[in-house]
Amino acid sequence: MDQLVWHERPTLRRPVLLVAFEGWSDAGDAASSTVEFLAERWSARAVASIDAEEFFDFTETRPRAVLDDEGNRRIEWPRNDLMAATVPGLEHDVLLLVGTEPQMRWRTFCRQITTAAESLGVSYVLTLGALLAEVPHTRETSIMASSQDDGLQARFGLEASRYEGPTGITSVVHQACLDAGIPSAGLWAAVPSYVPGAPSPKATLALVERTTAMLGTAVPASDLEIASAAYERQLDELVSEDEETAGYVEQLERRYDSDDEGTGAESLIDEVERFLRDQPGD
Repeated sequence: MDQLVWHERPTLRRPVLLVAFEGWSDAGDAASSTVEFLAERWSARAVASIDAEEFFDFTETRPRAVLDDEGNRRIEWPRNDLMAATVPGLEHDVLLLVGTEPQMRWRTFCRQITTAAESLGVSYVLTLGALLAEVPHTRETSIMASSQDDGLQARFGLEASRYEGPTGITSVVHQACLDAGIPSAGLWAAVPSYVPGAPSPKATLALVERTTAMLGTAVPASDLEIASAAYERQLDELVSEDEETAGYVEQLERRYDSDDEGTGAESLIDEVERFLRDQPGD
């Protein structure tokens, strides 16, 4: 069975592929929301999808029964959709893959991604992730960027990851890209660990800005900016009502401000490594 289902095979100009998955690497929904936001802004169209049948345990990630506008019932399965967009002002196109992290056959799943990338002439792959970390909501969102590819390191000022230990689906995507000869890089945004269940428009905004900067463009994001400001105000109010949490945030602020680069970069690297090691075995 061919797990990669094509809706159309567009002719694209050396596209960059953005990849994000809902799940443990999507704290605050920041990574998936970034790809969905850009897909909407750029009027991306669906070109392919990865069939869910081989990659999900449906007792863990259950399909949903829904009713359409005519009242007819249908089943919605976990989705991983590949979309294409032409971005005004860019000399290359953009592909966007967003969906749900699979539970099974990761290597086969990731080969579907690299097969699509090779078929469409992808120039490089950029994965997006977000994690819960010991960072304050009152400071700029920390973004860690890395790549094992010399060309991307030189082009974007990235460093190679030295992490060893348990890992997630995005790392398997990078390995599949390496095996296929496709350059790849990754971005991780830090979301405050004391608000684990809330969507983070602030982290989404930071990922949108960093991603579009790497692509060589920008997008209007006033709605994200407004949502981010509201997010900060709400957290300010919640923190002020709890003395212990307020003290903890002050401690995080001091640590963030003491970082030599003012970005919390070194602390974020430590947080990413701790986060990965603390995940249940895959």
